[in-house]
Amino acid sequence: MADTKQPNGHATRGRRASEVLIQLDERIQREENIFLFLPNLIGYFRVVLAIASLYYMPLHPRTCSLLYSISCILDALDGFAARRYNQSTTFGAVLDMVTDRCTTSCLLVFLASAFPRWSIIFQGLISLDLASHYIHMYATLTMGGSGQSHKKVDSSRSYILHLYYTNRTVLFLFCALNELFFIALYLLSFSSPLLSPSLLVSSDPSNPASTLNIQSHAQPASPARPKPSLLFTNPWSAGALEMARANKMDSTVPWILAAISFPVMAGKQIINVIQLVKASKWLGEGDVAARRKAGIVSGVRKSK
Repeated sequence: MADTKQPNGHATRGRRASEVLIQLDERIQREENIFLFLPNLIGYFRVVLAIASLYYMPLHPRTCSLLYSISCILDALDGFAARRYNQSTTFGAVLDMVTDRCTTSCLLVFLASAFPRWSIIFQGLISLDLASHYIHMYATLTMGGSGQSHKKVDSSRSYILHLYYTNRTVLFLFCALNELFFIALYLLSFSSPLLSPSLLVSSDPSNPASTLNIQSHAQPASPARPKPSLLFTNPWSAGALEMARANKMDSTVPWILAAISFPVMAGKQIINVIQLVKASKWLGEGDVAARRKAGIVSGVRKSK
């Protein structure tokens, strides 16, 4: 009778361990939770910081600016983490864009209330920002396919948008300086009598000669001299806002930041217009191609 070789115990256990590890790895891949990816966790933290900055926005300009700025800076960090750990996701891209649009819109809403006479400009900037990015993303998904990223713009379609989205340095500088300009305007609403005439109210009520007549220059909905009894009735009231402005912040640094960032901010709005026009034309090309494929000309379907 021939002898049969028994398998080595160590080899058998090694094979079983390898099989277990392979099964565990496959299970992890099947159950991968993209909502807990590091870039998306950073995105959630950005949302928390943005909400906190909105809470402090009416009364605490320094705290608000700090929280808002950190939220904006983390926008670059989550992109780095996505590339570093191979965790780029469609959800993360959408979360990133939605967070950017919402935070900027909220800041512009505050600026519209702080400078009522210029509110139509801020309303226009909000509309342009939302419209251009929505149409661009919709055109990318519709015409480029569901797996196409809105940041992948062919240079033949638009060299400016291609450079804007593919060059990370250009993209970061435009986004950062665009936000910096609006933050500077926000700080100037608390510190610059030139933009907020109500800040010129004299702090010495016993000396009428030192009190400047600003009633004719005060902006609507921004009382220049709220009654002290009204200052603490509601922390979100116009009186509380004026009290915060009376903190006499220095406007030198905000003016410098606004002057430096203004050209880039203006360029960013031009890019938004280009993005809006190019995306609209792309959708139009798709409509024309679909109508030709369906045999529709001038609203009449061709007979076969």
